[in-house]
Amino acid sequence: MSVKTERIANLLIKEISDILQNEVYDEDIKFVTITACKVDTDLSLAQVYCTVLNDSKKEKCLHDLNAAKGFIKTELAKRKLEIRKIPDLRFIYDESISYGKKIDNIIREINE
Repeated sequence: MSVKTERIANLLIKEISDILQNEVYDEDIKFVTITACKVDTDLSLAQVYCTVLNDSKKEKCLHDLNAAKGFIKTELAKRKLEIRKIPDLRFIYDESISYGKKIDNIIREINE
């Protein structure tokens, strides 16, 4: 990732997290954590990786986030960001945390 796309990705993580915390009224979406963001080099698409505290609500939260991406994109446009065009948002569940827990459990079992 170039410096520019990395800077924009970090800016999107910060701003989307703030929007989810303060602007969205859906209680399920409020407890979503944005873990990473990958922005295409042409700045047309941003893949936003997120996790949920309650794994049983993962599918519903992803559906709700992708349904609310128009609202989130509008809120991003209202904020004075340093980019001309807000990239299209695609929310993806981040499996790395659950994968890390699985590896940790395997290591614990081996050590016992």
